Amino acid sequence: MNVIDLRSDTVTHPTPQMREAMANAVVGDDVYGEDPTVIQLERDSAEMLGFEAGLFVTSGTQGNLIALLTHCERGTEAIVGDKAHTFVYEAGGMSSLGGIMPHTVKVHDDGYIDLDDIKHAIRGDNCHFPKTRLISIENTQGTVGGQALSPEYTRQVADLAQHHGIKFHIDGARIFNAATAFNVPVKNIVQGADSVTFCLSKGLCAPVGSVLVGDSAFIAQAKRARKVLGGGMRQAGILAAAGLISIHEMSKRLHEDHANAALLAEGLSDIPHVKVMNQSTNFVFFWLEETSPLTPTEFQKRLAEHNILLSPYPGYERKYRCVTHYWVTPERVEQVSQAIHEILS
Repeated sequence: MNVIDLRSDTVTHPTPQMREAMANAVVGDDVYGEDPTVIQLERDSAEMLGFEAGLFVTSGTQGNLIALLTHCERGTEAIVGDKAHTFVYEAGGMSSLGGIMPHTVKVHDDGYIDLDDIKHAIRGDNCHFPKTRLISIENTQGTVGGQALSPEYTRQVADLAQHHGIKFHIDGARIFNAATAFNVPVKNIVQGADSVTFCLSKGLCAPVGSVLVGDSAFIAQAKRARKVLGGGMRQAGILAAAGLISIHEMSKRLHEDHANAALLAEGLSDIPHVKVMNQSTNFVFFWLEETSPLTPTEFQKRLAEHNILLSPYPGYERKYRCVTHYWVTPERVEQVSQAIHEILS
């Protein structure tokens, strides 16, 4: 990749090893349950996260929606963060397709939701109220800067859900980043959850796909929801082959992305007209100050001339999110810092 693309870790290209595995993948019809590579990905994913079964889906958004549709009935309620991807960036799927009412609670700047806020959001047994069926959290919490939530916190939310007879789902799009941040096996950071979705196509570098995991009965029902959403794929082993490399190999190098994000934050901190807001896992947020000699549009254009792609965070003109990934090396981080220093000086 000649261009240094910091807009997201969704821009990653499959590695040469992935391309070779995809070309040589053994395949079958996955809707018939006959694709051996998909079966292996689902089994390995479930085992790695400590669950009975897995389901290969096209995207994290689809995986989250399938989980919501499986856990909740129409007219019931799901407790979600007010900055959660499921609430902000998934086109209202839970309500428009599932008839599920989102009950939002505050996500703090550190990514956490107060346990008391979750507890107070749980509905009592009253015919005037929708029934609370699900608690969903996001880890890492992307909207506030890739903040990782601890295994202890996850266990506390799980205990709260179990005490009230409510299901617990984790949107773990970047759950391997969270596990890396706390230096624990990924299964340790999802213990007590009823289901987890994680993405293969972000920092794990696969071209397509996510995996939803849960117990066998849940996954059996989830397959029906996947079918309703048009998510049944045929010879999907071509894609699953890259996913196997994602979970077994790419998941082990995410500490490099975190180190590069820290390196980038350090480099940006000395540049005039730039204010680093926070850095966590593979995310760096910075603010282009009003004193900048360039407008945000001019800033982006000048960066593009240096083959650097960066764009404002949605809803903000001067707030930028940089996301490091496999294709952003320490040398490229240095290039970015030098380029920004040059164009703003």
